[in-house]
Amino acid sequence: MSPKDLVDQTCQKCANQSKILSYPLCSTSLPVIPVSHSANLQGLALIAMELALENVTSSIETIDKLLDDENVSSIIDNLKDCMELYSDAAWTIVNSIGAFLSGNYEVPINWMSSVMESASTCQQGFGKKGEGSPLTTENYNLFQLCGIAVCIIQMSNPVAKAS
Repeated sequence: MSPKDLVDQTCQKCANQSKILSYPLCSTSLPVIPVSHSANLQGLALIAMELALENVTSSIETIDKLLDDENVSSIIDNLKDCMELYSDAAWTIVNSIGAFLSGNYEVPINWMSSVMESASTCQQGFGKKGEGSPLTTENYNLFQLCGIAVCIIQMSNPVAKAS
């Protein structure tokens, strides 16, 4: 099986297993990282987690800029909440990568799932005040990338395969 086929099959399997995961986002995100073309499942899981971390880092920069914008005073509390959620998410993803590299598959599944919740919580915070979220794309992408990582970690878990 070629590496492109592995990416395609993995993304298809994840999309088929979950109504919320996007095949197009998966199949266009993973190949952006050159090493994906020679990666196995564990490598693809790491790539998905790294992409989620890049998303978090970029989103923190976006939130920082928005916090400096005087035109967003009505959503400043929401942005601060999202900043806290995204800051925590960055550490959670870094720790998930470490746990995964040490051979622990269950911990990163739980932690990456919690980052998915953070993205949802950030998004929902704007809706509670009837405001549109300036972070809709960032929240969606983070949710998806974490979901893809969780799916691939589950697929590559040798304990799950044995049972």
